[in-house]
Amino acid sequence: MTGASLPVFTWRRLTAADFPLLCGWLAQPHVHRWWNHEFTPEAVERDFGPCMRGEEPGEDLLIFADAEPIGLIQRCRLTDFPEYLEDLVKLITVPTEAASLDYFIGDPERVGRGLGSAMIRAMIAATWLEYPLADRIIVPVAAANRPSWRALEKAGMRRIAQGPMTPDSPADDGHHYVYAIDRP
Repeated sequence: MTGASLPVFTWRRLTAADFPLLCGWLAQPHVHRWWNHEFTPEAVERDFGPCMRGEEPGEDLLIFADAEPIGLIQRCRLTDFPEYLEDLVKLITVPTEAASLDYFIGDPERVGRGLGSAMIRAMIAATWLEYPLADRIIVPVAAANRPSWRALEKAGMRRIAQGPMTPDSPADDGHHYVYAIDRP
């Protein structure tokens, strides 16, 4: 977003009315490559409905830039997902209240312009307020997903580890970088 003013970011929990938009985003090659979700209405309901209804922990947040929907951020406490945590603790020590993020920009025309790192910075700042016990945000990312880990670096996160984790996509080798930022 060099030379342009940053948009105002807002977010809200995903609703069923957002599922058609989410289907379209998950079908985009730049998203589908890393998110490995089916993008039929039934699959999106299956994968995102439980969190939306409060049946699973965490948050699926629709992100807006200047009131226009641009992407999704999932936010959670790592201890709420024991299988994921089990993989991560092989690489690092995870504080009890550590939070994590997963994210994408849905529109391919908006990728590669600094929007992702600005969106992540906004969510980091909000997480310190909305998760008052969290003292660290930890984000594992597939090592091959250079745009994603570069966005984390530009958002102020630092690489603290690397190693094997269960891949989200069968196309990945499982090698991950782990990024973190501590509460200021």
